[in-house]
Amino acid sequence: MDKKVVFLDRDGVINEEVSYLHKIEDFKFINGIFSSLKALQDLGYYFIVVTNQSGIGRGIYTNEDYKIIDQWMKKEFKKNGIRILYSIHCPHTQEENCECRKPKPGMLEKCLKLFQISKDDSWMVGDSERDIEAAIKAGITNNILVRSGHPISEETTKASTIIDSIKDIVNIIKS
Repeated sequence: MDKKVVFLDRDGVINEEVSYLHKIEDFKFINGIFSSLKALQDLGYYFIVVTNQSGIGRGIYTNEDYKIIDQWMKKEFKKNGIRILYSIHCPHTQEENCECRKPKPGMLEKCLKLFQISKDDSWMVGDSERDIEAAIKAGITNNILVRSGHPISEETTKASTIIDSIKDIVNIIKS
C-alpha cells in the first residue's frame, strides 16, 4: 500500500525563520508543530523534510553543520513521538541551476522513487511559492502555504490552501 506523506519545508514551517540557520541554539520549533504532526501521524501520515539550504553553497556553513542540526531536529521529533521518514536537502545556490533546488521538483521526485508514496493522498507544506511549485511539478497537488515564514503573495499563489501556521494543519488535511 502506498504511503500518505506530508512533505515539510523546514525553515518557516518546522522552525521559526532564521536567515541561514546553522546553529542548534538558533533553532526554535514553531508553536504547535509536535501536536499537529502527532495528530497526523495517528491518521497514518509519514513525514519527509524537504529543504533548500543554499547557505552551504554560499559557504556560510558546511554540509556537516547542516547534518548536525538535522540529526538534532529528528531526535527532538522522536522525543515527542514523531517519526520522520526521511530528510533531504539541496545545498546549491540558485545560480547553480541544479535539479534539486525548489522550485524544481528533484528532491520530491527522489523521495517518490525511494518510497511508495501516494501522490493523491500526500501533501506539501511550505512557506514560499517555491515549495508549492516544486510539489505541483512533482504531481503533488494537495498543498498548503503557511504564513509563518517568508512573506507570501496570497493573490498569486498556486497553493490550494493558506493557513497561519503548521498548528492549523490538522483540520485541513483530515477533511
